[in-house]
Amino acid sequence: MKDTISVIVPIYKVEDYLDKCVSSILNQTYDNLEIILVDDGSPDNCGAMCDGYANRDSRIRVIHKENGGLSDARNAGLAVCTGDYVSFVDSDDYLSPDFYKALLNVIKDNNCDIAECDVKKVFVNDIPDYTPYSEANVNVYDTRQALFMLVNDRVIHQHVWNKLYKRAAVEGELFKKGKTNEDEFWTYRIIGRSNTVAHIDAPLYYYMQRETSIMGVGYSLKRLDALEAYKERQEYLRENYPDIADKTEINLFYGCFYAYKATLKWLKGDEKKQAKKTIKSYMKNINVKKEYLNDTRKIDAIRYRLSKNPVTFGLMSKLESVMGIGF
Repeated sequence: MKDTISVIVPIYKVEDYLDKCVSSILNQTYDNLEIILVDDGSPDNCGAMCDGYANRDSRIRVIHKENGGLSDARNAGLAVCTGDYVSFVDSDDYLSPDFYKALLNVIKDNNCDIAECDVKKVFVNDIPDYTPYSEANVNVYDTRQALFMLVNDRVIHQHVWNKLYKRAAVEGELFKKGKTNEDEFWTYRIIGRSNTVAHIDAPLYYYMQRETSIMGVGYSLKRLDALEAYKERQEYLRENYPDIADKTEINLFYGCFYAYKATLKWLKGDEKKQAKKTIKSYMKNINVKKEYLNDTRKIDAIRYRLSKNPVTFGLMSKLESVMGIGF
């Protein structure tokens, strides 16, 4: 019997995009799917649309729940899924027809726990240009290699939705409810539980760019969740892979530096004060070893040294914010 893939789709206010998303899942060349549509209390027509899909295809089941956010919706899907493999698809995105066939073949051929593909950013009126996965290259990485590339944002990335996971790799690891940047809290832990991760260099996942998405609505205090995620990831690495933690400490600095500049540019009043205080609290505990500073660009080493003084850090951030550097 063919392995079952559970596809978890959290849904909220996406009625203009949902047909394309669900159709791309239903029309996969690998068809043994358990499709779980999680209506996260959507106030538009999404709930009724989900029920309509379920009436037309027996592979679909629908969960209607009160709004709890993206992480909570994914957790609701994880609680009921029964597949041998698990996948997450955001409801405004869509898939190449070979997405599941390609990733499942890669996992089986290479005895991997996770397989991921490249991502193509698309806009509403774009016509899909699907890439045959048979022409793609596949690379396999052990846990340490995959984590190193993840924290350096090379090849392996934090997105949860361009991947296929063996069920054992994700079982029991829930998403943090109420957080933005929820992938940053979750993905490194899943890779840390896995023996090998494969990457296929074909863009089989289509990531919709729209201004009303969670990450497209400007900067807010909630975006500081990313720093909390980076800090937790750093503590995890410090305990389990200290050499990687040392090498990537400067990445936490980059995150703080960007957040401070964004705060100066977009936030006002009490929100601005609170954000500055939070960012400086993270900056205070960053300690990049000298030998790793020497591996960075000279300008980054200077920025790091200046950042250790709160006054020069603030002045440097303000100057770069005014100049639009880093945005």
